[in-house]
Amino acid sequence: MSNLLISRPAVHLVPELLERCDSCGAAAKLYATIGAAGELAFCGHHANRYVDRIVATADRVALVSDFAWRGGGQRL
Repeated sequence: MSNLLISRPAVHLVPELLERCDSCGAAAKLYATIGAAGELAFCGHHANRYVDRIVATADRVALVSDFAWRGGGQRL
């Protein structure tokens, strides 16, 4: 059995996001950059619903400063 080190994405607080959720079109609360795959915007509901996938795959996350994201333990 080997130990695998998984780094968390860099999390940045922003005053607001102008994007809309790519899933439902609501106002985005979180914007994730996922390597060469591109960028995705999430409303609060979808950001918390997919928190495990976002943390596992995102390189960088920007979230609105007043949003309580479940994956937001690390804030830079």
